[in-house]
Amino acid sequence: MRIVKLLMLVLLPVVATLSWRAWGHHAFSAEFDKDAPVTLKGVVSKVEWINPHAWIHLDVEGEGGQSVTWMVEGGTPNTLLRAGIHKNSLPIGSEIQVRGYEAKDKRCQPACKANGRDLVFADGRRVFMGSSGTGAPKDGSDPRDR
Repeated sequence: MRIVKLLMLVLLPVVATLSWRAWGHHAFSAEFDKDAPVTLKGVVSKVEWINPHAWIHLDVEGEGGQSVTWMVEGGTPNTLLRAGIHKNSLPIGSEIQVRGYEAKDKRCQPACKANGRDLVFADGRRVFMGSSGTGAPKDGSDPRDR
């Protein structure tokens, strides 16, 4: 019994420290630039339906007609499901438009990155694809913002 109490006293601060770090990685301003809005229109080349954030890979026609790959961060898979986006609603080869914010790191290696705010399907349907409460700008795309 004494060993269990000792382990709890030692492990509790470690777990609390690790959970604080996990929370910190969700800050919008750590990776994305609120002053660099971007609108991307392209073809879906890959969808990563993973936690903590889903990623949509788009091939966008860049300057000179060459294809540029963008990785667009969305909310969690659960958030996207509640917004009406599921893995099968973004088939490879489908054309979409995403409005969001560019990453602070502009190197585009292996791909350019952006945080997605809203997604427009080819049929005109618009859905919010971001995460609330991450420090992203209140730009009117999040239906929970007032």
